[in-house]
Amino acid sequence: MSVRALEFIIPGDLHSASGGYVYDRTMVAGLRALGWQVVVHRLDASFPAPTPAALAQAERILAELPEQACVLIDGLALGAMPQLIESYAGRLVMVALIHMPLASEFAIAPAVAERRRREELRALQFVREVIVTSRSTERELADAGVDPARLSIIEPGVWNAPIVSAPGDRTGDSTIEMLCVATVHDGKGHELLIDALAPLVHLPWHLRCVGSLSRSPATVQRLRDLLQLLKLDERVALVGELPHAALSELYLTADLFVLATLRESYGMAVAESLAHGVPVIATRTGAIPELVGDAGLLTEPGDRNALHAALRRALSDAQLRTKLRTAALAARTRLTPWPQACARMARILERAGDQAQRRGRSA
Repeated sequence: MSVRALEFIIPGDLHSASGGYVYDRTMVAGLRALGWQVVVHRLDASFPAPTPAALAQAERILAELPEQACVLIDGLALGAMPQLIESYAGRLVMVALIHMPLASEFAIAPAVAERRRREELRALQFVREVIVTSRSTERELADAGVDPARLSIIEPGVWNAPIVSAPGDRTGDSTIEMLCVATVHDGKGHELLIDALAPLVHLPWHLRCVGSLSRSPATVQRLRDLLQLLKLDERVALVGELPHAALSELYLTADLFVLATLRESYGMAVAESLAHGVPVIATRTGAIPELVGDAGLLTEPGDRNALHAALRRALSDAQLRTKLRTAALAARTRLTPWPQACARMARILERAGDQAQRRGRSA
């Protein structure tokens, strides 16, 4: 078996803009840059609630892989097919990549969450390594009974980003530019954010919301209705998805990054904001507190009053914004570059392959 060859199994569209897919495709590119041969196998988008046809497709893919192939399986699929993982555990070197435990998905029924928890834990018994993308996910899986010795953290990286200009360097415009980067669906808290901003119309602010407008049409429509009701159409722009270069340009014009998310495992957009030197107002969930430190103001998820108070402080106090920006510039130096994250992934995959080879020789 060549430990520099990888079969990567991913459900849905690898080119989607959500954080998990950004992570996956960046890892694919990074491993290839390190000399790995990476084959991406795309599963049906119905995971983590696969149809019978989707499970049959997954089994065909696993059955056709070479003996003792190194297989990295995205957790969106792995936890939904424990029987297949068990069946092929002896023939393949399988490694799990867990962005967020399946039971933690926002707004699923308790019975569904419990079933997903059991199935995911069963599947994880049969993989050689478990890679997680945040310390919060590591803690959650360890608390659920996964051996900590089998858990490895590879947090998302950031690209070397240009730094936003200091507020004093701007030309003439006193409007405070805010940026939110998140797919528009119920779990990202856009309506809560608008509700918290509504009483602050006497202050000079403008908000751009970047993120998919197609994943939850009902949420998008409610958000548009709310903006119209509150007469904030001119203050808030729903931009939709943007390519990385265009989004980077928006970070360079932002004074504050804002995110009212109710649940995150990491918070890649927060890290990207700090990489540009933009301070953050966000919720205290996932890795966001560790990322932000003193480079922002954090509130509890779902707490509208606390979010309103944090926004009011940041929008009305120029000295505070300057202090937060200085801290953001310091925080960017603590972020992991993507090449370093990809190199760590390569080492863990090599370790899994080496261990399998040693077991094979001793059998």
